[in-house]
Amino acid sequence: MVESTRTATLTFDDKTIELPIHSPSAGPDVLDIRKLYAQGSVFTYDPGFTSTASTESSITYIDGGEGILLHRGYPIDQLAGQSHYLEVCYLLLYGELPSAAQLEEFEGLVTNHTMIHEQMMNLFKGFRRDAHPMAIMTGVVGAMSAFYHDSTDITDPHQREVASIRMIAKLPTIAAAAYKYSIGQPIVYPRNDLDYASNFLRMCFSVPAEDYVVDPILARAMDRIFTLHADHEQNASTSTVRLAGSSGANPFACIAAGIACLWGPAHGGANQACLEMLQEIGSVDRIPEFIARAKDKNDPFRLMGFGHRVYKNFDPRATVMKESADEVLELLGVENNPILQVAKELEAAALADPYFAEKKLFPNVDFYSGIILEAMGFPTSMFTPIFALSRTVGWISQWKEMIEDPALKIGRPRQLYTGETQRDYTNVEDR
Repeated sequence: MVESTRTATLTFDDKTIELPIHSPSAGPDVLDIRKLYAQGSVFTYDPGFTSTASTESSITYIDGGEGILLHRGYPIDQLAGQSHYLEVCYLLLYGELPSAAQLEEFEGLVTNHTMIHEQMMNLFKGFRRDAHPMAIMTGVVGAMSAFYHDSTDITDPHQREVASIRMIAKLPTIAAAAYKYSIGQPIVYPRNDLDYASNFLRMCFSVPAEDYVVDPILARAMDRIFTLHADHEQNASTSTVRLAGSSGANPFACIAAGIACLWGPAHGGANQACLEMLQEIGSVDRIPEFIARAKDKNDPFRLMGFGHRVYKNFDPRATVMKESADEVLELLGVENNPILQVAKELEAAALADPYFAEKKLFPNVDFYSGIILEAMGFPTSMFTPIFALSRTVGWISQWKEMIEDPALKIGRPRQLYTGETQRDYTNVEDR
């Protein structure tokens, strides 16, 4: 962190405190309140940490007002449109785009770690046959520390590196196995002759009884979904990974914590909620009714997949995702899928309506990714697991950055206590 030359003055009661002001490379200035309690005996109150910088990071930058998302300085639309997921993984992990030789070596490392320990297969059999894939993923990823003892020492840079590669490589295998188990089909092993996205699709949709050839358009769309969800700054699940990691927990436990947080419908379940809304609409002729409901201030109905909490003008990821959605729907068609018919018509209706333009309720990445996954044949229960395996590299990159920070401290938020003050215990017969 660059030493601050500016300060802000905070005055209350009979105290005056000088707070350093730090200027980032991009984004708003930051008041440094680390010594606020020591100097003033007060805390700040910021529910949801919406105005608090919890860490210093050089990985991802977001400007929601301008619709900007940068990974290590590179715009997300350029990465999703011109690069591919494993190259973006390298960028997030190491800070720079790889040379051709570096990329080949990295892809080889990931490919050769895609299999999971054979004894881990027994873990899947311990879940109910109808277990949600996210429940399985949370448990299996957390259990990885019981199988890979040689990569749990967070003080060893080599072990941190091995753990990182293992999780990027094995999460697609675990997610696909969780899906296969949940639908009662045999678990499919990975193949080293396929690229990352194609391998995942084959593990999800192939069966022993017949050959399965991955369509390159679907593989490209899947790769873009991975890329567009790779990292998103200090969101809830990333902050969970950092908070767990600040205690010194092993990396597998930290990523399992992130998966558990992502499972929440307010975080990772947005594209599932979008598909459920499309199912509720049901048919194209009902779209005007739901458009009207979305405009009605007295109706609690909301158009899921439109607008974004962070992006106030447009979601920079949505443009590239829309291209993939159009390609996939052209390939697979929508004629026999009423949900996809509703999605296309709803998109057109919303984009043509001045109300949504004024409110900046644009289709976001969740709207288009849900359409793509539905068209591919994934059930909604797999939407969040796919999000989780995509975000794994972001979690790991953030975790590694935190572990390597000499200023690392265990996370310990404060509180505004509103409970009872001290009182004396009374015996049960006297109450």
